[in-house]
Amino acid sequence: MYAAAEAQPNVALIKYWGKRNDALNLPAAGSLSITLDALHTQTTVHFDATLADDDVVVNGKRDPDQARRVGAVLDLLRARAGIATRARVRSTNDFPTSAGLASSASGFAALAAAANGALGLGLDARELSILARRGSGSAARSIFGGYVEMAAGTRDDGEDAFASPLLDASTWPLTVVIAITSHAPKAIGSRAGMRASQRTSRYYGDWIASVPNDLAIARAAIAARDFEQLAAVSEASCLAMHAMMLAAHPAIIYWNGTTLDCIQRIRALQADGVNVFFTVDAGPQVKAVCLPDAAAHVADALREVAGVEDVLLSGLGDGARVLEGRA
Repeated sequence: MYAAAEAQPNVALIKYWGKRNDALNLPAAGSLSITLDALHTQTTVHFDATLADDDVVVNGKRDPDQARRVGAVLDLLRARAGIATRARVRSTNDFPTSAGLASSASGFAALAAAANGALGLGLDARELSILARRGSGSAARSIFGGYVEMAAGTRDDGEDAFASPLLDASTWPLTVVIAITSHAPKAIGSRAGMRASQRTSRYYGDWIASVPNDLAIARAAIAARDFEQLAAVSEASCLAMHAMMLAAHPAIIYWNGTTLDCIQRIRALQADGVNVFFTVDAGPQVKAVCLPDAAAHVADALREVAGVEDVLLSGLGDGARVLEGRA
């Protein structure tokens, strides 16, 4: 009972921040994302009857909190298979972890795909999306490639809270230029940040109320391949989410000075007529989304920003998949 799987992180253009049910990890509002192709998580799952407990190693390290989250998702799959066998899990990322690059999204998507493969359950992508969501809300989107929309759902059991593909990556190619402004793990985890925002930010209700209209605009922009419209709504969603977090008590600030400098550089590129827009998730890294022919120019411009530690380029990629082992 062994399988290896791979998944990529995704970048939310219409942001997800806040839950309507913590226990089931149900989002308070929908979201929309693009899946990357240049960043990867590879995960192996081996169910072994000799193990007394799950043995979870992520990037060479054992972390009790991470092991608990992984074990909770594995328990859901074990229940489907009718077994209690513990598992040996090994997961590695080829990009900074817990630093605002959606490593939990690719990690739990790869985990769900690998465990499904190892157990031979044959679950479809929608079922995997629901299972991955239990580990990380954004992981539901990394099950799919290209352009993806996540439904918040309304059911109490969460069975209608899953992601669905909107458009294949090859149908409308975009490039994401990622400015790494810090390799350090973020000080406030996303779950803790969401809880604090929901509990203390005076703008939280307005933030949630704004998402359906943003989703409709983004969905229409993708269908029409309207880069200008997608840029406007994506930047608005990003800034609204961070404004809502700034209004929490105490304020939640994921950006650093270099984050702001990168945004200003992107705005200067826009003023020069370059097709590019920015988005920033729960971390200090800046993602500049652009048309492929502008990617080299955007990357060079961000490399010149003082404090940028690295610049990564990625096209849009595929969803989670089993690489080897039982399927």
